[in-house]
Amino acid sequence: MPRRVIIITGTPCVGKTTVARMLATKLDSLYVNLTDLATSENLILGIDKKRNSTIVSLRKMKARIHQIIEQNPKDSTVIDGHYAANVVPKNLVSHIFVLRRNPVELRALMEKSGFSNPKMWENLTAEILDVCLVDALTIYGGGKVCEIDTSGKTPRKVMENIMDILEGRSGCYAGTVDWIGKLESLGLLGEYLKT
Repeated sequence: MPRRVIIITGTPCVGKTTVARMLATKLDSLYVNLTDLATSENLILGIDKKRNSTIVSLRKMKARIHQIIEQNPKDSTVIDGHYAANVVPKNLVSHIFVLRRNPVELRALMEKSGFSNPKMWENLTAEILDVCLVDALTIYGGGKVCEIDTSGKTPRKVMENIMDILEGRSGCYAGTVDWIGKLESLGLLGEYLKT
């Protein structure tokens, strides 16, 4: 198999970390979690008190990710993070998997995970408006960006969907998820886009 870099991205609670770890194990790849890397290597500029989150130095992260990929003795690297499309060198990426989740299901998972209301609604809006997908398509174009709906699926099933694409048994498509239409059909659009 040729050397490759695979990005797993999406909003919080879509299953990125679980799926990325499973995929890295399946492929015998180096696994890199951007949140953990930023913290462990002090690639942080500060804290966003309003969002209760860290502000990562994209410049430092880009340089460090490039170094990690180049020094990786394995054939592949799996990178997990909602902003991964912004920090991984374009020429090194083979596939970007944007994980998506039905906003109703996503809201329940975020509430269970203890997200504060402002942060939860901000992330739900990002999911509904395809922010991670648009970022990936803007940076990488359509050929490498694959959208996967994780709604109602186990992480193993999602990982199998990814393997089907990587091994050529299934196509790589983007723009297949329409949360605005789904929420509108359920009469929930106004409730979910209230930021």
